[in-house]
Amino acid sequence: MTALTFKNTMATSSERNTATLIHLSTLSQYFIPFGNYFFPLIIWAFKRDKSEFVDYNGKQAMNFQLSMLLYSFILLVIAVPILLYTIFKNVSFYEMQNGNFELDQLSTGNITGIVAVALMAAFIFCSLKVVEFFMVIYAAVKSSSGETFKYPLSISFLK
Repeated sequence: MTALTFKNTMATSSERNTATLIHLSTLSQYFIPFGNYFFPLIIWAFKRDKSEFVDYNGKQAMNFQLSMLLYSFILLVIAVPILLYTIFKNVSFYEMQNGNFELDQLSTGNITGIVAVALMAAFIFCSLKVVEFFMVIYAAVKSSSGETFKYPLSISFLK
């Protein structure tokens, strides 16, 4: 099913409202942990069999949220080892086992590296969240007017 499928059919007001609610319910992540997965999934699960338009929008919203989770996880997998290496590169395991690890062993070069990696990871994560926020609003506006929208950078987990 492609976005072109729905251009010739008119979505009812109820279908448009449900699709809009699915997209906007992903913003619940700012108030309820993992709300961006639970609420759209619940709404989509109850209404997907009744409307192709709602089904399409539900899949798009869930695919985008799962893609953002994957991108955040990849960022975490890359940033944490780099941070740990930067912090502990001048400390031997022998010193750590004997409890001789002191903050004095962190040089200015280590702290600069830590700050650089942390700032870069924070910047990328915040950029992802800003893009996500505006894409959700844009998708909600599109579905409210009866148009379909495919999120950019979205991996099709659900087809």
